[in-house]
Amino acid sequence: MQMRKIVYKKGRKVQPLHFEYTGIHKNNDSEMQLFVYNDTDLTEYEKIEVADFDQSLIRQKTNWINIHGLNNIELLQSVGNYFEIDTYMLADILNTTKRTKLEEQQDVLFFNIKSLLPKDNSDNIQTEQISFLIKEGVLISFQEKRSDFFTHIRERIRSHSGIVRTKKADFLLYVLLDAIMENFYITLEHEEHKVEELINLSKNSDNPIILERIEKHRDNYNFLKRSIIPLRDSLYDIKTIKDDNVFNLIENDNFSFFSRLYQKSLELLEQIESDRIALDSASNFFFSAQTQKMNEIMKTLTIVSSIFIPLTFIAGVYGMNFQNMPELKYPYGYHTVIGGMVFLGIAMVIYFKKRRWF
Repeated sequence: MQMRKIVYKKGRKVQPLHFEYTGIHKNNDSEMQLFVYNDTDLTEYEKIEVADFDQSLIRQKTNWINIHGLNNIELLQSVGNYFEIDTYMLADILNTTKRTKLEEQQDVLFFNIKSLLPKDNSDNIQTEQISFLIKEGVLISFQEKRSDFFTHIRERIRSHSGIVRTKKADFLLYVLLDAIMENFYITLEHEEHKVEELINLSKNSDNPIILERIEKHRDNYNFLKRSIIPLRDSLYDIKTIKDDNVFNLIENDNFSFFSRLYQKSLELLEQIESDRIALDSASNFFFSAQTQKMNEIMKTLTIVSSIFIPLTFIAGVYGMNFQNMPELKYPYGYHTVIGGMVFLGIAMVIYFKKRRWF
């Protein structure tokens, strides 16, 4: 078997220490939102500045800084300088081509993830990179644009619903990651509805657009799988952090929550494999219908040809115009030959019918 060659595709490169936002949401303004809370108290700041951190952040409480928009490079550098964040991490936050990963460095935990959602009235999937940093009781989330991924979490914090106010920044990270993983389930459910629709269409139509849509959704499933596998690996790495017992930004009681996310990632991958098999069924239905239709056409053409072959032979014999052909002198020779040809054709049709060839 011949080995497939690996083709290098030259693309635009971003240097590790060069701060440049590579995403598509370049028209969104950058702004920050801050929640400072504990079990008994909550303070919320809208459109806060880095200069206000000294007065607003309370290290004894949980501090959640949410940044919308990554166009303001100076703002992100100011946040990085304030919290002494490694420049490589800032570059990874801005570079949306990076795969999902988990990284621990000294007193910082960095998590990078892709959030996926289906586009309305389309077979495409929209993606957004979201990054998280935990340092000294402060969780910083970086979003490419303002969205409603975490709206229900903000309401839970405001209304003191659940246990999120009683936990620290590591539990808040779990809640935010869980909200993002819910988007994977929504996307997967949307794909399943599309696949079911394609299966029904492939049974009743031979439109080649169906095959194009099948291939499009096969690409979507491959994209989902490529997005979830590094997430699964990153969640598994959190277990390694626990086993090392040297990183204290995640409390021991909260590792079980991240284990739940790991199990969810496994469930998503298993469901993707199952749905890909269903998508193959749609493709098989389409090709089977095409083959069946072609067989019916070929069978019809073959029967017609079989009927006309002996008739063509007879017409050819009496079309040779030899002088000594006695049938040419019979008064009813023409009518006899035509009648014989009609009788032969009808007899062949009856024979084919009895043999159930059509």
